[in-house]
Amino acid sequence: MELRQLRYFAAVAEELNFGRAAGKLLIAGPSLSQQIKSLEQDLGVRLFDRDRRSVRLTSDGAALLPLARDLLERADGLRRRAAELSGSEPVRLGFVNWLPPDLSSRLLGVAQLHVDPWVAPSHAQAARVADGSLDLAVCWVREEDLERHGLRARLIGADRLHCVANGDDTGPVPARNTAVLVDDDTVSWSSWNAYAEQLAHATGARVVRIGDGGITGSAFFDHVRRCRRPVINSPKGQTTPLPPDLVRRPVTDPQPYWTWSLVLRGDESRSAVLAAADALTAGVGVGDLGLHEPGAWLPDFDPHRRRQ
Repeated sequence: MELRQLRYFAAVAEELNFGRAAGKLLIAGPSLSQQIKSLEQDLGVRLFDRDRRSVRLTSDGAALLPLARDLLERADGLRRRAAELSGSEPVRLGFVNWLPPDLSSRLLGVAQLHVDPWVAPSHAQAARVADGSLDLAVCWVREEDLERHGLRARLIGADRLHCVANGDDTGPVPARNTAVLVDDDTVSWSSWNAYAEQLAHATGARVVRIGDGGITGSAFFDHVRRCRRPVINSPKGQTTPLPPDLVRRPVTDPQPYWTWSLVLRGDESRSAVLAAADALTAGVGVGDLGLHEPGAWLPDFDPHRRRQ
């Protein structure tokens, strides 16, 4: 079945005359008749009753005609959208270390996307959106960051954080019995440091100050081995496999969550950017991600925190 055959079907159904339909379609009458027969064979139904004097839609043909017209309208819409995209600038998207796994499919037919190769910390990517270097960014932000830069944030994802511990106990650990690493490099790790310090303040977790960038990677596991408490793992940044001498444990009382925001300028008006933002965040619900479940915890300054 081809789109052109559906167009032929719709034209004959409109004219109820093969000769007039062929003239409208600018093809020969026998070719049109052959294409309709081919379509009927593909579909397994007869679309028209025809004799020398008249052409009538069958009941099957009448039932399928609205569906055929809908497909043709959608195909025309796709062509129009593709023509618009071919003449538009791509939407520039920055990120920290996480993007939705179905990123491309979310934007299919919506916008041309250019993912910026410069992976930078959250605060840097938010600043780049503010100064126009990026159109959108997936990052972690605080309400004060949004206000300072004139940005707005839409929820695009969230991670429930866990901890890594010595031993073989994989049971849950109360947050008060964990530790969080805070790095002396306040430029690279400013977002994580702010989160970790408020988590420690709110729950009683212990702050362990480091200076080697060991928030992630093999250095993180070295800190876990030296620490007498399970250590909270940072979100999405741990690509090094868990060593066999360490275990992953859930954190409870409360359950800490890290949110990912899609950030755009507060005065953004370009249709391609707004359409991309809508497509990327469509169907992302705060409740679906567990952020409002009993026991869930977000920092006071998180823009997606439920206000009492």
